[in-house]
Amino acid sequence: MADALDTLASQVRKTRNFDNPPLERWHPPLSGDIDIRIAADGGWYHEGRIIAREAIVRLFASILRREEDGDYYLVTPGEKWRVQVELHPLIVTEINQREEANSPLLVARLNTGREVPIDRDHPLFLEPAVGDVAAISLPHGLSALLSRAAWYRLVESAEEREGRLQVTSAGEWFPLQ
Repeated sequence: MADALDTLASQVRKTRNFDNPPLERWHPPLSGDIDIRIAADGGWYHEGRIIAREAIVRLFASILRREEDGDYYLVTPGEKWRVQVELHPLIVTEINQREEANSPLLVARLNTGREVPIDRDHPLFLEPAVGDVAAISLPHGLSALLSRAAWYRLVESAEEREGRLQVTSAGEWFPLQ
């Protein structure tokens, strides 16, 4: 399986677009299952051992997608490997507030370092499996659960609106309860 990891990494590097590879254009046949597991805490494991190199995790996260069958896959132009995800594949490590066009904008920083605005395209939702902690919807069928620190920070910025705690971002309101 180590060869499969090397092959995947090599193919991704050839795409030259590490931040947003065109996953929607890649439809190779299933290559099989690879012994990669993404734990509920956001840790990535290969053959039972933590993948310690952050650059490899970022690289693999950039080619991860969830398909209509509900399974997660690492996809390149020539290969597609099924991986196991315990809860959500990514974690929000920070929530920051910015002003954009005189309106508050919440920005989520993922455990891969990528920043994502909380907006209509990346809405918050509550995850019942962990006591209704918020998560964010991401492209390619992915999602990211808020870490405890990010969740507390988000709740601190909430307002009571229509009898519920809510936050606003990019002109949208998102309930937190």
